[in-house]
Amino acid sequence: MQVELLNEQGQAAAFDAPEELFGRDFNESLIHQLVVAYQANARQGTRAQKDRQQVKHSTKKPFKQKGTGNARAGMTSSPIWRGGGRAFPNLPEENFSQKINKKQYRVGMASIFSKLVADGRLSFVEDIKLDSPKTKGFAAALKNMKVESALVIADTIDENLYLASRNLPNVYVIEPRYVDPLSLVHFKKVLVTKGAVEQLKEMFA
Repeated sequence: MQVELLNEQGQAAAFDAPEELFGRDFNESLIHQLVVAYQANARQGTRAQKDRQQVKHSTKKPFKQKGTGNARAGMTSSPIWRGGGRAFPNLPEENFSQKINKKQYRVGMASIFSKLVADGRLSFVEDIKLDSPKTKGFAAALKNMKVESALVIADTIDENLYLASRNLPNVYVIEPRYVDPLSLVHFKKVLVTKGAVEQLKEMFA
């Protein structure tokens, strides 16, 4: 498929992008499953609740068994009492992970890339080379491409590019192997270098 390839001055040229990666049909349900699974797999079991053995309570019977009109109660740690323990508490070792098959993941990622191209949110760039680690120079190159907030997927990240990009709050520069579905969906604009296209094709096409 024919797309535009931008240089650092913002000038466009023709580029032949792989159809199997950037020309797929939109699969909304699969993309949703991919994003939810990615977020779930990033969760940590940091929350915990106490059961009726762990809450602070007295073992004394709160009132006598008969004659009060209340339901029978043995101790205040019962889950139906305020301040009592939970019947089925959340534990720190709780597992939130969800499994995604490799084929599902590849097809889902290709569907995301295709949707970004169709919506005009993905642009291809020749290369991003900086002579010095100056944020001003990198910001000027992005401005020429009419980009303010973007995920930049570069085939290689040298020291100049890393240092120049880290102070820009709305710009995130990564290599193709670190691409994730959440970042692709989150950023308003995605820039992919010509060299990164081949790596993405091997991973997801």
